[in-house]
Order: sequence, then structure tokens, then C-alpha cells
Amino acid sequence: MASKPRIKVPKSASAGEVITLKTLISHEMESGQRKDKDGNPIPRQIINKFTCSFEGQTVFECDLDPAISANPYFEFNAKVPASGTFKFTWLDDDGSVYEAEAPIEVN
Repeated sequence: MASKPRIKVPKSASAGEVITLKTLISHEMESGQRKDKDGNPIPRQIINKFTCSFEGQTVFECDLDPAISANPYFEFNAKVPASGTFKFTWLDDDGSVYEAEAPIEVN
């Protein structure tokens, strides 16, 4: 139901620098509150959890509720201690897992 996630991570940073990370995933985020044309409830299907980790350590994590809008966008800051890879993970109600990774070089 979701498309490939988009992420924006700087290519490089200084050791200890605070950087801004941005993510966007295209997803309809059906809340389960609406009904179809025949009056039947449309089942809930949302991205219910988002996690960002750096070299195995969680940097940012949140649980999402049905009130979140479609195509969830996140922007947050992280301090970069050394070169490594950020891993982004989105979990869907249907069990789907969407992942993306981005390396960063520390000067």
C-alpha cells in the first residue's frame, strides 16, 4: 500500500554535529472510521510505528495513531558521533515493513 520511502540525510558532517533528517512515505493511512459506498467499514490500515537508528542505536522512534494524515512526513535532529549508516523503518498494520538506509561521512 505504501510506496518507496524518501529520505534526506546530509552526505557529510563534522563529529558531534547536530544534523537534520527528513523522511516521507506515501501511504493512504486509512483510519478505519470511514465506510465504503455500500456502508461497510473500511478496515484500518496505517503505518503504526516509525524508527530511525544509527549503527544499531535508536535515534528517533514514535507510534502513530489513526488520526495521523496520509503520507507521513518526519523531520528531526540527531547528533552524529562518527561515520556510519542511518536505518529508517516503517511498520504497517498489515505486517508490511518498509526500510531505507543512508550513510553519512564524518570529517
